[in-house]
Amino acid sequence: MLTIDKIYDASNVLKEVVRHTDMIEAPKLSAKAGCDIYLKTENLQVTGSFKVRGAYYKISQLSEEERSHGVIACSAGNHAQGVALAATHCNTKSIICLPEGAPISKVEATKKYGAEVCMVKGVYDDAYNRAIELRDEKGYTFIHPFDDPDVIAGQGTIGLEIIEQLPDVDAIIVPIGGGGLIAGVSYLVKHLRPKCRIYGVQAAGAPSMFNSVNDGKIETLPSVNTIADGIKVKTPGDLTFELCQKYVDGIVTVSDDEVAAAILSLMENQKLISEGAGAVPVAAVMFDKIPEIKGKKVCCVVSGGNIDVNILSRVIERGLKMNGRTANITIALSDKPGQLATVSALIANEGANVVSVSYSSTDLDMNITDCYLNLSIETRDFEHIEQIKQALTKAGFDVVI
Repeated sequence: MLTIDKIYDASNVLKEVVRHTDMIEAPKLSAKAGCDIYLKTENLQVTGSFKVRGAYYKISQLSEEERSHGVIACSAGNHAQGVALAATHCNTKSIICLPEGAPISKVEATKKYGAEVCMVKGVYDDAYNRAIELRDEKGYTFIHPFDDPDVIAGQGTIGLEIIEQLPDVDAIIVPIGGGGLIAGVSYLVKHLRPKCRIYGVQAAGAPSMFNSVNDGKIETLPSVNTIADGIKVKTPGDLTFELCQKYVDGIVTVSDDEVAAAILSLMENQKLISEGAGAVPVAAVMFDKIPEIKGKKVCCVVSGGNIDVNILSRVIERGLKMNGRTANITIALSDKPGQLATVSALIANEGANVVSVSYSSTDLDMNITDCYLNLSIETRDFEHIEQIKQALTKAGFDVVI
């Protein structure tokens, strides 16, 4: 059973392995959100994610006989790395089942920590089913990524650190996948600081706990789709669902575009790299999903930083568009010399930068001497984009988009 004593014990056990991650004030984010934001930087944790806490504590509690048979786990990536590191540290064999869509960086990192990797077609739930099959066939000990009291206790040590680092915190915002992190944090905090509010955030493309809690019963999603691969879970756990019902004050969802904007904001304003799952609490604050926190002291748990560099480049592009930092403008004009130079000069005078230009003159709806000029530009914000469009229109150009 999960108890406060178990979480304190986990904290003592984990001292030899995990990092006591910093709590960082985020004044630039706070100014935009209307509350005092602090970031619990689990993206700077050993293995780049909070998951090592629960994995290591669970393996530390196994008997010598259980360890001798080896351990098996399933994961989208972060739990895999935590189990691999913990097992290697405890001289135990580890086998990890990962969904085939897991980022390459997470797969390779898992191997480097000493685990044997088994790739499985599908998503997390498919990897879970395969891991259970192998457990039954080979006699391995299964290390559940979230629905286990020892794993939840390990994650709950984050709650202990938060109230030590920020004793007067009013609200804590936590990502939710299967629910292990928020179950541990909410259980601990509600027992020691009952007035502190706990809010969970899920990706809109994977709202399994959101739907389950709202409907009062565990539900399985037919499919999940989000850039936040660390919280892409179809079904919440039995224990985590029960704890969320009892201790969590509210759950909200954020879109992938909002997550991308949050990742970009963390990079620019805090110089922190976050994966999608780690950025969802910041996205919820940035896009006013939790109005009750206005004027409050708020901790966002940035749960991990293991984002694939290829995905990161796309996320940055998406985040720039979401924040009005880039724009595409199409102008209909006569195809004659000097037009591009005039447009470029006008945009430069408005303080923007043209990064790419293309044109089309084959649209059947336009005159044979006309064309569409397509511009990609770097801007400050949405107000700046509108200012440029107005300047172009004032100069006599026909702005189509």
